[in-house]
Amino acid sequence: MLLRKGARKGADIPDHIRNLLQSGHIESVNLTEWLAVDHILLFQQIAHDLGMGAETRKITEQLTQMNEQRIMKIIPTIASNWLNLMERMGDKERIRHFRSLAEHRSDSVRCWAAFIIGSDSRLSLNDKLDRTRSFAADHHFGVREIAWMAVREPITAELSNALTFFMDWAIDPDPLIRRFAIESTRPHGVWAKHIQELKENPAIALPLLNHVKSDAHKYVQDSVSNWLNDAGKTNPDWVRQVCESWIQQSDTKHTLRIITRGQRNLSL
Repeated sequence: MLLRKGARKGADIPDHIRNLLQSGHIESVNLTEWLAVDHILLFQQIAHDLGMGAETRKITEQLTQMNEQRIMKIIPTIASNWLNLMERMGDKERIRHFRSLAEHRSDSVRCWAAFIIGSDSRLSLNDKLDRTRSFAADHHFGVREIAWMAVREPITAELSNALTFFMDWAIDPDPLIRRFAIESTRPHGVWAKHIQELKENPAIALPLLNHVKSDAHKYVQDSVSNWLNDAGKTNPDWVRQVCESWIQQSDTKHTLRIITRGQRNLSL
């Protein structure tokens, strides 16, 4: 079951797999399964498992009345409700409940935990990024994507601080961490608000990008090239200049792949 390929269409997901996903007993294995999870039903199940069915009954009713299943709407909403519940708990209970979500076998539940961190106004940007690290390095693709989206707004609000913070992450031994540092600062990004400051002046992120201009891992390379592709939509000449400089500094197959993909939508 863990090695299944997963259905290509939501309608083709077997009932027993769908039930296991909905009950939080297994992870999704592809985007189709990930998007098929009903987060409201999953919230109800997890609350019951944690012995919080009574405390969350009104929340479940409100979520149902929203009739909202768009992934980037329902996950932050559920996370916000969990955060409100946890703020009423003592320290030990709050830590225990958060850990239950953060270490849950369901990737969808771990996505909630990532957004709980990003939504916590009591945490500084550095604290949020530090606590997001485990989700940035999660083995599941969905959790890694949600992790950077969860801190996208705090990053945008304190962009200079974020770019400085990520300098160490961009040289981390773990390619998932390096990738997170780049993906979370993309000027356009995917399923996320644009970072206007980077659209207008992408050069402020160049010291960060320079660290990964020759990264050997394709997962990181794709993120760097997508960053350049984003920047090329508003600053094509800057992207051309950066790519020319990079290939002169580092004439490797890794750099060549990055700059080729990064300029794929430019008229050269």
